[in-house]
Amino acid sequence: MPDPVRSQSPASLAADALRISSDLVRKEVSLAKAELRQNLNRAGTGLGMMVAAAVLGIVTLNVLTVALVAALAETDLGPIWSAVVVGVVLAILAYVLLRKGMADLKPENLMPTRTVENVQRDASTVKEAYHDG
Repeated sequence: MPDPVRSQSPASLAADALRISSDLVRKEVSLAKAELRQNLNRAGTGLGMMVAAAVLGIVTLNVLTVALVAALAETDLGPIWSAVVVGVVLAILAYVLLRKGMADLKPENLMPTRTVENVQRDASTVKEAYHDG
């Protein structure tokens, strides 16, 4: 029985190889698209859960704040001053967090200073080596 591969011409073997390669690439691209779609769906679900957690966190903070005001209201402060005290403490905390966040976002704090220093040092070293050589 003759070998079917040996009986084919080189041109038909090349055509078969191209067809098989093309099919393989097409299937890999299809697999990559499906996997990417699945990963994006998972990321969307994760993002939704994070948003839900943030909303629940805010509600929790509100409930705990009300509980703190109610607990302080049971003291000699009374309900109005209890709310004022808790409000002022929260306002100070918010202000401190805002200032820290704004300071962290200043352009000079975002610069990759170590990298810039390394590049400057490397450039200086190359310049010295060029002038010495």
